[in-house]
Amino acid sequence: MEQAEEPKSEEAKGEEVIVPIPVAEERIQKRPESGVDVQSWRPKTGTGKRLKSGEIQHIDQILERGIKIMEPEIVDILLPGLETDLLMVGQSKGKFGGGARRVFRQTQKKTNEGNKPKFLTAAIIGNRNGYVGLGLGKAKETVPAREKALRNARQGIMKVVRGCGSWQCGCREQHSIPFRVTGKCGSAEITLIPAPKGTGLRVEKECAKILQLAGIKDVWSKTRGQTVTKLNLVSAAMAALRQIGKTKIQERYARQLGMGAEQ
Repeated sequence: MEQAEEPKSEEAKGEEVIVPIPVAEERIQKRPESGVDVQSWRPKTGTGKRLKSGEIQHIDQILERGIKIMEPEIVDILLPGLETDLLMVGQSKGKFGGGARRVFRQTQKKTNEGNKPKFLTAAIIGNRNGYVGLGLGKAKETVPAREKALRNARQGIMKVVRGCGSWQCGCREQHSIPFRVTGKCGSAEITLIPAPKGTGLRVEKECAKILQLAGIKDVWSKTRGQTVTKLNLVSAAMAALRQIGKTKIQERYARQLGMGAEQ
């Protein structure tokens, strides 16, 4: 018996020893693009601790319960490869450049020591497959404001219910929205209307960035109020997308609108 086991041990000398790891750690390590070192990450919230222990395997387990995400690393791990973009919510000042759109909105406070400027920016984040988030950041410099906005966008991620609610299409695919919704912020109001395939995003440019990262390809829109204030307009668009998930629909109608398919 000892002679029969010797060749097996000689063959195993050059092989690597594979140590089994927990399911959660294995799933995370397959996604190096997340940029989060799980071994050294020390979560501070209960949600983060359950994620590291393996109790939470999908972002829907958090969003469906209405749990607030307090650590951006949770989103980086569960939704790796998210795309980011900055919205043109500001306006440049000056004689020659006045009126041009920019990603930072600058405000100043008059004091005896001089002007104290602050910068505000809005960041959008999404995976083009039903998840999108909007975040605002304000600081005395542009770089910290941008980092705050990106962090708040990851913490404010939400799931967008898609479908095909256009009577002209009826393909039951998730290329548009299932029904007509309206969102409002301040005096800015926007209504999103389902559109058939090939229509495109017939909506304001900054709102189109949100819909693209959410995975919506065809939609019509109608706006009211002071739409020049871009910050209120994009907030109204996010409120309209959030309204889709809050509306309760019977299962038979949800299948007809293409809401039953997996995202």
